[in-house]
Amino acid sequence: MPSTEPPDPAGLDPAPGLDPAAGLDPAADLGLLSPVRVGSAVEAATGDTAYVRALLDAEVALARAQAATGLAPSAAAEVLADVASDTAVYVAYPARDLAARARAGGNPVIPLVADLTAAVAARDQDAAAFVHRGATSQDILDTATMLVASRALRPVLADLDRTADALARLAAAHRDTPMPGRTLTQHAVPTTFGLKAAGWRALVLDAAERLDAARAALPVQLGGAAGTLAAFAAFAGPGGAGAAGRGAELRLPAAYAAETGLAEPALPWHTLRTPVADLAGALAFTAGALGKLAADVLVLSRTETGEVSESGGGPSSAMPHKANPVRATLIASAARQVPALAGVLYGALVAEDERPPGAWHAEWQPLREALRLSGGAAATAADLAEGLRVHPARMRRNLDATGGLITTERLAAALSALTDRATAREALTRASRRVAEEGLELSAALREEPASAGVLSDAELTRLTDPAACTGAAPALTDRALRRSRAVRGER
Repeated sequence: MPSTEPPDPAGLDPAPGLDPAAGLDPAADLGLLSPVRVGSAVEAATGDTAYVRALLDAEVALARAQAATGLAPSAAAEVLADVASDTAVYVAYPARDLAARARAGGNPVIPLVADLTAAVAARDQDAAAFVHRGATSQDILDTATMLVASRALRPVLADLDRTADALARLAAAHRDTPMPGRTLTQHAVPTTFGLKAAGWRALVLDAAERLDAARAALPVQLGGAAGTLAAFAAFAGPGGAGAAGRGAELRLPAAYAAETGLAEPALPWHTLRTPVADLAGALAFTAGALGKLAADVLVLSRTETGEVSESGGGPSSAMPHKANPVRATLIASAARQVPALAGVLYGALVAEDERPPGAWHAEWQPLREALRLSGGAAATAADLAEGLRVHPARMRRNLDATGGLITTERLAAALSALTDRATAREALTRASRRVAEEGLELSAALREEPASAGVLSDAELTRLTDPAACTGAAPALTDRALRRSRAVRGER
């Protein structure tokens, strides 16, 4: 019977490994389906090679921390550091090989430690005894994950600062630029583009402060097999290293934190996943904050609205006339994904015992993807904000599209002060109906309303129905918003 399998047009072997003809890894994820993060600094900072580097850094830091507390000889720690750094990571410890071997034990630390121990033993047999000494795999992988997150967040925060700076310039430049305010998709009352940009900036600053706080709190993980530091206590006591003395195990987490630049936790957090949950929340907020900016740009750049546009809009494969708001589209795609990833990470809080079967493992890929998407969105948002084109003339044309109806709130207040609220509302309702049905200007319709014709002069009607004069405190609120600067907790 002939095969029912469709032919492979590329002729690639679907099995893992390199295709000898093309020189490609069919399993490689190079961002083809995630263009929002391609080429971003956070993409490189969260790749497999970066993770292997962080795993090695965590092992080296642990050995040095044990040396600093008398639990290991300094010479052994330095041999380990030399071995971990003197050969290119991707050559000495290929991530693909580690990943395949990780299936046996459920995590990549186990095969990495085996390779690292053998490499150290080849250099110094005695030093090999201090590789991964007293630690469990989760200590190293959690610490490495915190290192990866900390390193990845540095460019994310820089991009958020770029975005906020660009939005501040837009807000200041358009402090008084009137535009339609919209609620439930319809014209509501006039506002200013400056206030809108200031609002976007406020969200970006909120996101940066949350991410900065989460980054400053990222801790090392150290607890040993079940979070008791028992192995380190044994090394410190009689029969152990000798020089450390009792209680060295309690000093070890602080020394480990100092070696890595991460925070010292109060307790081992193998099943107390607050650091991951807090980071997940900050990433989801960041994606959502940038998503608000993107959503507004997407709506305001519609052909029929045309109040803003991206610089160098993206082309269409079928329609040569199009200049698509691609940056906003990519940001919006990230904003729709990160909250779902955060949901997985919050779900991992339900971690039983002292090491959960599956909850911990379920965090790894969603956290990396959340970092990548949020980081890609931040870099894209900075480019979007720096190149955003604002079209005040189109804003004015849209303000005038309803013949002055966008000013009815202000007119109601003015008429109510001169007659009474019910009479003013009835007059405005009748006049508004005529504007919609007969195509009149609101000022003309009101001149024929007894309730307004007798109390408002032509000059007053013209002023009260001018949308540009109805922006309320929007300019002052913009000024207030621009006085805010971002609070910085960690190093930039």
